[in-house]
Amino acid sequence: MRPAPKGRREAPIMVKPDQIAEVMGGTAILGHTIHSLRDLELTVSTGLPKRALRLAVERVYPARSDARRALFRVVPEATYKRRTRLSPAESERTERLARVIAAAEHVWGARDSAREWLTRPHPELGDRTPLDAALSEVGARQVEELLDRILYGIPA
Repeated sequence: MRPAPKGRREAPIMVKPDQIAEVMGGTAILGHTIHSLRDLELTVSTGLPKRALRLAVERVYPARSDARRALFRVVPEATYKRRTRLSPAESERTERLARVIAAAEHVWGARDSAREWLTRPHPELGDRTPLDAALSEVGARQVEELLDRILYGIPA
């Protein structure tokens, strides 16, 4: 494996799987404790309870209307209302948002500060909010890289 370029880390920050699970409601919602990435992967691949998505978006958007808009960008409203569990693909998108939320909370050290950062457009993300960028895997990687640089004081 090649070393990372000088001043750059090889991989973005990694939050612990239990921190990601906690954003989605933890044991009470997921039905068991998440100890490892493998536990998280198995839980996501079988389909998360739809409440996991609701709790993740409500963590960032306290206003009900904003939370609903964010939720329905991940899962269409009619589909969300019809189901009790998310599909594996919807669950992956939910986990990705929860991972970005957990990473922001880790970097900023407080939910309110993370919430503010996650919902404000950022020039390094094409003036999208970090949560909007995180709707795609590539966008989530950009957000995680940006958080990594913020945490370690690495200039752009």
